[in-house]
Amino acid sequence: MTLEKLKEKFTRYEIARILGARSLQLAMDAPVLLKLSKEEEEELNFDTLKTAEKELIAGVLPITVKRPFPKKSEKTVKKLCEEEIKEKLEKQAEKEKKESELEKKGVDEEDEEKDIQQEGEIMEMANPEDEEEVEDKDEGTEEIV
Repeated sequence: MTLEKLKEKFTRYEIARILGARSLQLAMDAPVLLKLSKEEEEELNFDTLKTAEKELIAGVLPITVKRPFPKKSEKTVKKLCEEEIKEKLEKQAEKEKKESELEKKGVDEEDEEKDIQQEGEIMEMANPEDEEEVEDKDEGTEEIV
């Protein structure tokens, strides 16, 4: 196989990835999968990338390429008749009414809280500035009861 035939089988990115991975393996002292004579090794100048390219062309690399494909779905789109459309619009309108009622209730609860605060049933948070300082008794004197 030549590189032109490989380009029909793999994309240029896949070829680059395969060659890079195999070249790294060879650089980390992985065994060469081709039987090369000393003359061929000297011709390649012990270059791992060229050795990986020869192995790829020879088709001896145990490297696979996984390509993700889109999932096929066999769902069909159902056409809606006018009655179904009206029903969906009515349901949506009911949901919107419920949401607006909930918002009104939220406003009513805020009014109730204001009324309760005005009546004095809820106490406000104490601020350190509002509190009076209490003088402690002398520590040296004891009180006898």
